Amino acid sequence: MAIELGILGAGNMAEAIARGVLRGGLLRADQILASDVSPQRRELFNSTLGIRAIDENRTVARQSPVLLLSVKPQYMGEVLAGIRDVARADALIVSIAAGVSTRFIESQLGGQTPRRVIRAMPNTPMLVGEGMVALARGQHAAAQDVQLARGLFEAAATVIELTEDKLDAVTAVSGSGPAYFFYLVEQLIAAAVELGLAPDEARQLAVKTAVGAAKMLATSADSPQELRRKVTSPAGTTHAAITHLEKHDTAATLVAAVKAAAHRSRELGN
Repeated sequence: MAIELGILGAGNMAEAIARGVLRGGLLRADQILASDVSPQRRELFNSTLGIRAIDENRTVARQSPVLLLSVKPQYMGEVLAGIRDVARADALIVSIAAGVSTRFIESQLGGQTPRRVIRAMPNTPMLVGEGMVALARGQHAAAQDVQLARGLFEAAATVIELTEDKLDAVTAVSGSGPAYFFYLVEQLIAAAVELGLAPDEARQLAVKTAVGAAKMLATSADSPQELRRKVTSPAGTTHAAITHLEKHDTAATLVAAVKAAAHRSRELGN
C-alpha cells in the first residue's frame, strides 16, 4: 500500500494528529509512515495506532506525498538538511514547529521546484477531539494545499487560516494555552486541599468546574466578562476573590505571560 502521509517526529502532537486522521477515516494506518529517535514513541505508534514507525527520516521523506514535520524547533535545521536530497519535489510540507517560518523550510529544502509549505499551530486537546489549529500558507502553497492540510486536523480540531505573521500570537494563546488552564486547575486543587478537602474531592470539584465553565464559554452568546459578572454578586464570595486578584495585578501578569510565550516563539524561529 502506497504511503500517503509521512510523519517526522512521533511525539504527543503527532500522535494527536494521527489519531484524528485515523478516527476521521481520512487514511488507514497502513497509509501512514512515521519516524522518531525514541524507541518508546515508535512502539506506541506501532502497537497502539498500528502505524509503522522507524528510526530513519530519509525513508519517510522519500516515500511521502504529504510530509508532517513535528520535530522540535531547535532540531528543524538538522532534520531538513538530512532529508533535503530525498524529499519528494512534489510533496506538500506541513510543519507544526513553533516559530519556524515557511521561508526557512523552503530555503533549507531547496531544489529546482518551489517547495509548497503550510505552517500549522495545533494544540493538545486534539487528543480528545477538541483541538484548535491555525494554518498559514507559504509563498508557494495554493488554496488546494490549505484544504489538504485542513483534512489532517479537522477530524479532531477547529481549523482557521491566518497570515503567518499572526502565528506567534496563536502559539502563545492556543498552542500554549491549555497549560495555562491546567496551571489554574492545579492551584484550585491546592487551595481546596489547604481549605480541608481531600485531594480526590478537590480534584473532582476543580476539574468539573473547569469543564462546565469551558462549555458555558463555548455555548453562550455572552462574553467572558458577562459570564464572570453573572457569577460575581456584589460583596459576595466571588467578589472577594476577584478583588484579591485585581489587587495583585493578576490580569496584567497573565497578559505578560502570554506575551512572553509569543516572544519565545519568535526566538525559536531565529
